[in-house]
Amino acid sequence: MQFKHASKAIVASILTGVMALAAAGCGTSSASSSDGKIDVLAAENEYGDVAKSIGGSHVNVTSIISNPNADPHDFEASPSDVKLIAQAKIVVQNGVGYDDWLDKMLKAHTSSDRTVINAQEVLGLPDSTKNPHLWYEPKTMPAVASKIASKLESIDPSHTSDYKKNLKSFNTSMDSYTDALSHFQTSYPNVAVAATEPVANYMLDAAKVNIKTPWTLQAAIMNDQDPSAQDSATQMGLFSNKSVQAFVYNQQVTSDLTAKYKAEAKKNDIPIVGVYETMPKNYHYVQWMTAELAALEKAISQKQSTESL
Repeated sequence: MQFKHASKAIVASILTGVMALAAAGCGTSSASSSDGKIDVLAAENEYGDVAKSIGGSHVNVTSIISNPNADPHDFEASPSDVKLIAQAKIVVQNGVGYDDWLDKMLKAHTSSDRTVINAQEVLGLPDSTKNPHLWYEPKTMPAVASKIASKLESIDPSHTSDYKKNLKSFNTSMDSYTDALSHFQTSYPNVAVAATEPVANYMLDAAKVNIKTPWTLQAAIMNDQDPSAQDSATQMGLFSNKSVQAFVYNQQVTSDLTAKYKAEAKKNDIPIVGVYETMPKNYHYVQWMTAELAALEKAISQKQSTESL
C-alpha cells in the first residue's frame, strides 16, 4: 500500500538536505555526543519518549516529528535533520510506510556504527500491513522498549543495571494502560463508533470496540483520497441513525470532508473523541494512550466530547 506520507515534495527536500550535508562534510557517525551520552534519533516523538524512558540520563534523544498541531504528512526534512542521523547511534522508527522519508535518508547516509530499530520489523509485520499506526497497538512499545534496552546495554554495558531498571519501570507503567483496556472491555461491551481514519484503530480493537465506518473510507482518507459516495453516505447514516456512540476524530489531519462528518455527529449529539498521530505536549506515551481511552469512556458513559487533549 502506498501511504500519503512520502510525497514527492518530501523526498525532494530530503535529497536536497542530504546533498547539503555531504557538501558540508558532516558524514561521520560519532561514537557518542560530546557530553558522553548516547545519541538517539526517533522519527516520531512517541518513539522518542519511550527511548528516553529506557535510556534516562545516559542518552540524548531527538524526535524529528513532534508537533501535535501540524499535519505529520506535510513534514519536510531539513539539513539539520540529516545531521542528526549522522550523529545517531540508535535510530527508532515506525515503518510500514509511515516514515519512508527516514528510510531514504538512512540509505543516503549509511553507517556501520548505527542501529535502526524499526517497530514493523520488531513486530514481524509485512509491508502489506493495512494500518501503519503501530504505536496504538498495545504490544508495540514494550517490544520496542526491550530492543532499545538491549542495544543500549551492548553500547554502554557499564549502565546495564540502569537500562534494565528503566525497562522494568516502563513495562510496569504500561500495566495502567492495559488494565484500563480490560476495564473498558468489561464495562462497555458492544460499543460502536465511527472514525475518520484508522489512526486509533489498534486501541479500539484492543478495547473490543466495533468500528462501523467502512475500512475503504478510512483507507481513502488516510491516503488523501476521496472516499466513494456510497461509503460517505454510509458514514453520514451512522450519525443520522444514531448507530454509533462516539465519533473518533483525527483532529491533527482534517479536511472539509472530515469537518462535514464532525458537524453531522454534533448535529445528532454523537460525542467527539479527538485523537492524535503525534504525541501531544506535556504527555508521556502511556499517559497519552490512557488519556485517549479515558476520553472514549467519557463519551460512552457521560455522552461528553473531548475534542483535544
